[in-house]
Amino acid sequence: MTDYKLITTVEDLHYYLKQAMVIEHATLPPYLTALYSLKPGSNLEAFHIIRDIAVEEMLHLTLAANVFNAVGGNIEGVLTDPEFVPSYPAGMPTNPQEDPFDINLGKFSQDAVETFLNIERAKHVSEDKPLVPARPRPTFKHSILKLLGQEEDLGYYSIGLFYTEIIRGLYELDKEYKAEGHNLFSGNACKQITPEYYYDGAGDIVKVTDLDSALKALYVIQTQGEGSGSETIYDSEKKLCHYYRFQQLKLGRYYVIDQDDRDHPTGKTFNVDWGEVYPVMENLTLSKLRQYCETDSELYIHAQEFQEAYSDFLAEIEESFNGNPQQLLPAVGKMFRLKELANSLIRNPIPGSGGLHAGPIYKCD
Repeated sequence: MTDYKLITTVEDLHYYLKQAMVIEHATLPPYLTALYSLKPGSNLEAFHIIRDIAVEEMLHLTLAANVFNAVGGNIEGVLTDPEFVPSYPAGMPTNPQEDPFDINLGKFSQDAVETFLNIERAKHVSEDKPLVPARPRPTFKHSILKLLGQEEDLGYYSIGLFYTEIIRGLYELDKEYKAEGHNLFSGNACKQITPEYYYDGAGDIVKVTDLDSALKALYVIQTQGEGSGSETIYDSEKKLCHYYRFQQLKLGRYYVIDQDDRDHPTGKTFNVDWGEVYPVMENLTLSKLRQYCETDSELYIHAQEFQEAYSDFLAEIEESFNGNPQQLLPAVGKMFRLKELANSLIRNPIPGSGGLHAGPIYKCD
């Protein structure tokens, strides 16, 4: 479990932004596994919705890295840390203390879509309240904990609320740094990913150089996932946000563009065939696979190849964030070329498993 404190120092801010990258990446394995499990020619609506959201999660990871680099974070070793990829089933890295849930790796299913809705869930702010509330005043409990050398652990119901604390911290630290004649945004500008290094269709890449550009980057992440801070179902670019795109799969009906029919889509219906998927073994790992087949078997070798290729993919992403932005486009393209390796797993039953199939393995164990 991750313990979060209020952001009061730049070290706190760096920690949160590292965790932001963990959070944005943690959505990719479940989304990609569900995507890969779809049988060819079936569930085209699900294919396009999940694929587009996966690309946008890569955008969010990139924007979080831009903010991290802008405030002097050291990206080296972040994405290549052995713990960067969660062990599934995994709790949500925002550490929600209200209504927690587990994330599993498995086939496209009704349960998977419910999990995706939980990942992208929101608590909206009413119109009469600020999107970013003031920093909470210290209470007697906080004072006692501080005297004891402790702090109260925080948890965040939604990803959007997690980013709200980052925004609060940025405001406070930027003000403090300016008052002392310093610049919070003193990171190497060469480490910024700019628009020419990312897919146009995924959304706006923001070069982060100051508070305003950092807030713009974080606002893109918040609104693409759960919608803006009020009751709209659209993001800052007037596209349906992730939560409501996934809700279309649950309900088998599209939302009507420019019609804010929140929770009640009224557009064209479509069929979701929950049976047209490969029965992927849930939360498969290399150690679990070794219980069913030898390490020199073709299936195990393919599983190992996928895991190594995915680790290489993360290393290339990290390198692109570390001053080599030209590597990002081919690295993101590789994320979808991994599907060829995934197909060699997902289309093959695991011997002795009762008909369950193998699936992509993202973490070495």
